[in-house]
Amino acid sequence: MPRLAVPRFVVAAPSSRSGKTTVATGLMAAFAARGLAVSPHKVGPDYIDPGYHALATGRPGRNLDPYLCGVERMVPLFLHGAAGAGLAVVEGVMGLFDGATGHGELASTAQVAKVLAAPVVLVVDASAQARSVAALVHGFASFDPGVRLGGVVLNKVGSARHEEILRTALEEVGMPVLGALGRSDVLAVPARHLGLVPAAERRAEALAWVRAVAGKVAAGCDMDALFALARTAPPLAGPAWDPAAEVAAEVAVGAPAVRAGRTAARPVVAVARGAAFTFAYPEHEELLAAAGADVVGFDPLTDEALPPGTRGVVIGGGFPEMYGPELSANGALRREVARFSGPVAAECAGLLYLVRELDGHPMCGVLDAKAWMGERLTLGYREAVAVGDSVLAAAGTRVRGHEFHRTRVEPGAGPAPAWGFVRPERRVEGFAHGRLHASYLHTHWAAAPALARRLVTSCAAGPPR
Repeated sequence: MPRLAVPRFVVAAPSSRSGKTTVATGLMAAFAARGLAVSPHKVGPDYIDPGYHALATGRPGRNLDPYLCGVERMVPLFLHGAAGAGLAVVEGVMGLFDGATGHGELASTAQVAKVLAAPVVLVVDASAQARSVAALVHGFASFDPGVRLGGVVLNKVGSARHEEILRTALEEVGMPVLGALGRSDVLAVPARHLGLVPAAERRAEALAWVRAVAGKVAAGCDMDALFALARTAPPLAGPAWDPAAEVAAEVAVGAPAVRAGRTAARPVVAVARGAAFTFAYPEHEELLAAAGADVVGFDPLTDEALPPGTRGVVIGGGFPEMYGPELSANGALRREVARFSGPVAAECAGLLYLVRELDGHPMCGVLDAKAWMGERLTLGYREAVAVGDSVLAAAGTRVRGHEFHRTRVEPGAGPAPAWGFVRPERRVEGFAHGRLHASYLHTHWAAAPALARRLVTSCAAGPPR
């Protein structure tokens, strides 16, 4: 088995809101500005941070989630994303040792760092600390001997004197300081009910922010020391994850995939994009293509028709609740989606787009349900099983997924639900009837390539629109 050398480090923090995204994105952009091909990664089921990572590097932001995809896929998925890169930067999730509740280290930044044999750079919010920073960092460095803490970036430093006190304290515990960033309004990113505002909704402003933060981070960090730290990461054993091989393995035990070859022989699968539908794992489109589909994007905000020859539709997550009037105003597309007779797979935002109305705004009306913005956040990992056969999953298919929304749909499930949740609570959810599969549950198809293969096979079985 080949062993591949990829310089890399993980950007972590003692807790959320310490500045991980700012530092990680700034480092990605600063190293890219030096001419390096930088591979961006994010621990956990986050869709928003990878959008900023992609702007910083010019490469797809990819997620590494041991809960959704399995620990055994972390190295293959990492190597797939990092192919051809001279450096990989992995942004962590929450605090360094925080993961899936009740599952120990599972899905934590620490676990991913250990699996990737990557050194950790700890971002510390030093705004209310002096010598105590040494105790904090010493605790994080010694808590798990399997995690190699390579240095610290001090964030929100108040003054030159404050920085001197912090550096002196960290010298006492032998911890290198790889950077120090002062307080700055430039480093703030606009946020709302589910976190940062996605880069796709504010592209010009997001690009300006990435450039500004790259300059601040490059000026405040020892870039040479950080790259030297990345080069201490040992080679990883391959092979890389390969969507074609994953689909081929599914075909060996299931229904045949669509024949690859001329574009005319491949069904068109239309995938919703644009500002209202920004939540997507790049591996999904790669698997659809490997399963035999021609993937074509469309924007429900602006496109008045599905792409020509569409045989299947995928509508992923995002923020349709922020664009209710605009989505409703595009009546031509809503009516076409309502008439569409091919397979439709919808997750979260896609579910909201298919209901009768969202916050009083008419939507597609494919589902006899209504949705509205609520006050309570629904958030967490889920284990689920397909209740019956659908265009996406065969009955009994088990998946791990993630819910992340403040909206509510009434009713929450149809007579034929999409999923039966088995952990952490038992309930049914979503809609799966005819050629439709719609649910709040976000899944990662790298862990279940049969979903992509089944959807494409269903598309190939029917006539184009």
